[in-house]
Formats: sequence, structure tokens, C-alpha cells
Amino acid sequence: MYLSSLSRRRFVVGSALAGAAWATGNAFAASTGTGKSFRGPIGIQLYSLRAQFLKDVPGTVAKVAGYGIKEVELAGIPNGYTAESFRALLKSNGLEPVSWHTGYERYRDKPEEVLRDAKALGLKYSGAAWIPHQGKFDAEQAKRAAGVFNKAGEILSKEGIRVFYHCHGFEFEPGAAGNDQFAMDILMKETDPRHVSFQMDILWITFPGQDPAAWLAKYPGRWQLLHLKDLKKGVATGFHNGGTDPNNDVVLGTGQMDWPKILKAAKKSGVKHYFIEDESASAPEQIPQTLKFLEAVRF
Repeated sequence: MYLSSLSRRRFVVGSALAGAAWATGNAFAASTGTGKSFRGPIGIQLYSLRAQFLKDVPGTVAKVAGYGIKEVELAGIPNGYTAESFRALLKSNGLEPVSWHTGYERYRDKPEEVLRDAKALGLKYSGAAWIPHQGKFDAEQAKRAAGVFNKAGEILSKEGIRVFYHCHGFEFEPGAAGNDQFAMDILMKETDPRHVSFQMDILWITFPGQDPAAWLAKYPGRWQLLHLKDLKKGVATGFHNGGTDPNNDVVLGTGQMDWPKILKAAKKSGVKHYFIEDESASAPEQIPQTLKFLEAVRF
């Protein structure tokens, strides 16, 4: 059973989080996750450890710091914390909150509240990871969403925070937005590059049957953030429902993706921040292996 967009959105707005502390694991060297070719900066999307956050917030934050990374992307503010107190917890563990995901409806209806929280968290980027839509995500819905992001982007940019959209696969359905383009093209063309950027999730480009390197090259400078995620070998692609079994997420370099090609294209395109997002139940064990892969990959 795959993780639905509704499950993600519920996590974003918060869950009941409590429990006892657990071991932080072995620390890694300061160069964790980077090497001769891949220079990062590398971080972790905290949603990867959502099951652990449900048990113990401080212990899980310490676990993230123990991986040796410095940057994190948030999937909301845990219950029991304010933006200020959660930022303080991250900072006390040597972690820098760079970006977060919060619900699309908030950008549409209450962008000033998004600005308030993003500013309190000390973020550079504030994004949405799902656009609610009816049927196929077509040109009309894409243009409407672009308008929402433009309005919110103009508001947040006054405080130096850039709005972004994280693609999820349904934006690439052939024919949904006309014969000559995808809805993703419309989002790119209709948003103001001064205020709105994009986050490429490598799995959610590959799963609908697209080439991540080609899309990075098609819109240089627009993909400022990137989710590193590999898809298990043998899993069929060409689907546009925005969902697959989270346990299809595997250690980078062991799945279907051509990482030297992708990472080379990402560097050339101008990606500024990279985040590991591993939604599998094995994420705590797989993340260190992924970091080691990134240290060794050559391109």
C-alpha cells in the first residue's frame, strides 16, 4: 500500500509526537555525503524519518545530526513545538533548516501565515509538494496553481524567502495540458522566476516515464532544490498517479536511476540544495549507505 498524498499532507500539518529518546548512532566525517564529483550541499528531508518522529522528536533530531549532514528540509512543525522552538532544537544539534513543505491551500488562502512560520523557522525556501486537482491535471488547473504560487511568492520574497513547487508525477501526463506540452511546462512558463522556483524529485520524474537530466537541461536555473531518491529495479514506470509503494525507495546507486548523468545535469542546471528523501521503512539504515554512495560517485 503506497503512501497517499493525503497521508503526506496530514504529516505536514502535524502528528501526535512523543516518546522516549533512542540512540543517535555513529557520527560521520565532516565531508559526509560529498566527494570529488558530488559537492552538495547535501541534506535530509525529515519526512524520511517520520515513523521515528512519531516516537521521539529530540532523539530523532539527534539521529539526523549523527548522520553527519548539516542541512535539513522540514515536512511541517511537530505537534508540541512552535516554529521558534523547533528551529532552536535543530540549531542546538548543528542542523540548518533550509526549506520546508506545507500545504498548497495555505499558499492559496493564507500566504501571510506561511511567511510568518517560514520566517520564524529561518528558512530560505518554502514549498508545496502536492496540488489538489480534479481528474487529469490539465492546463487550466496548472495556470490556476501558477497564479497561487506567483501571489505567494511575491509576498514571501519581501522577506527573502523563495516559494517553490515539488513535482509529484501527475504533472507529466501526456495530453492533459494539450498535445505539445505537459502541465509541468505550464507551471514553469506561467510562474515568475523572480519569486518561484521548483524542486525536482528524481523518483517523481522517473516514475511517470520522464528523464530527469533532460528536464534539468530544459529549465536551467528553475530547479533550485532536488530530492535524491532511487527506484527499485524492476518497478514499472509510466504512471501518473503520484504514488508508488514507499518501500520501492532504495539506496542510491542500487536502483534504476543513472546518477552520474543526473548529478552532472543538476550541477550544470544550477541546483543549489540536495536533500535525501527515503520514504521506505528501511530509511534509517539506508541513509548512511546513500551518503557513502554520494561520496564515491564519479561524473
